[in-house]
Amino acid sequence: MSPPYASKSVTNESKVVDWPEGKMPTAPAGFAVSKFADELDNPRNTYLGTKGDVFVVESNTKSSTNRITIFMDKDKNGDYETREVFKEDLNQPYGMLILNEHFYIANTDGLYRFPYKSGQLKLEGEGEKLVNLPAGGYNNHWTRNLIANAEGSKFYISVGSASNTAEHGMDEEHRRAGILEVNPDGSGEIMFASGLRNPVEMSWNPVTQELWTAVNECGELGDDLVPDYITGVKKGGFYGWPYSYYGQIEDPRMAGKAPELEEKAIVPDVPVGSHTASLGLTFYNGSDFPQNYKNGAFVGQHGSWNRKNLAGYKVLFVPFENGKPSGEPQDFLTGFVSDSESSEVYGRPVDVTVLPDGALLVNDDSGNTLWKITYVGN
Repeated sequence: MSPPYASKSVTNESKVVDWPEGKMPTAPAGFAVSKFADELDNPRNTYLGTKGDVFVVESNTKSSTNRITIFMDKDKNGDYETREVFKEDLNQPYGMLILNEHFYIANTDGLYRFPYKSGQLKLEGEGEKLVNLPAGGYNNHWTRNLIANAEGSKFYISVGSASNTAEHGMDEEHRRAGILEVNPDGSGEIMFASGLRNPVEMSWNPVTQELWTAVNECGELGDDLVPDYITGVKKGGFYGWPYSYYGQIEDPRMAGKAPELEEKAIVPDVPVGSHTASLGLTFYNGSDFPQNYKNGAFVGQHGSWNRKNLAGYKVLFVPFENGKPSGEPQDFLTGFVSDSESSEVYGRPVDVTVLPDGALLVNDDSGNTLWKITYVGN
């Protein structure tokens, strides 16, 4: 790992250009890519309902549409022929969850609960606010993801930091940069894990049943620092931010401020590249892909802005064996960069979701498209 400031911190924002007619992302041999849906407005996150319905959040950092669209395959033939606006007038929604005839939505400012019955095409009312969540601050950390344990007895809510590296003080970071655990009614809140600068997607490891998350690390230390990562999350665990990174490597901007916390910082499991903005994570539990993909992890990388040359802008696959990472991350879905010299891109992959038929659904938020990747054989 390179030392801090080995290269100058630069701003290199990508510019989104239209996908050329007929052009699609590229998957490995044996896989086919098709367009599941287009003409969305920044489709940021996807949730698969209990009956296979696909719920897609359309929300953004600025000028957010603030709605959820539902896709329904009523005759279960793999063709999602029904597309409707499920809920509007939200506040930067991200996480979604169905449990016990309720639909839960994690807006940037709170967790809300709505009455819901399977097959419903529209969600009515304003909902009941169960948990107040800290909003504002560092604008790109507005996402609040949501996942339940297998029993449905605990919810986990990811909350990103309000800053790059606590430059405004730690008071602003109260209940942030970590994963909250609450009861389904919003009571019993604890900080399940902390020191996670911007945890976004969460997924259960299908072998160990351990909670995993994808984390965006801090910037402005140079091209090759700090690596984003995916990791198993331990209850009560501290992962370093803002005092150290990748375990106990001290951030020079916080030197000497909390040595006792640095000493207990947990080293994350899998680095996935610096400035890659790894926002998507799901374990593959389907049966459509070849055996080597079984129980491995797909990682959606939204792509860099703080690096001389673009990084990310693809979907990675991380192989797992017996519930543990067993190899280096591999490129799985590429072709999103149009021209690296001019920093032009066709889209930016975010969330990754396994569909009921075993195909992989990839949210391309800047491309306003959902891509479906199916295994067709050699």
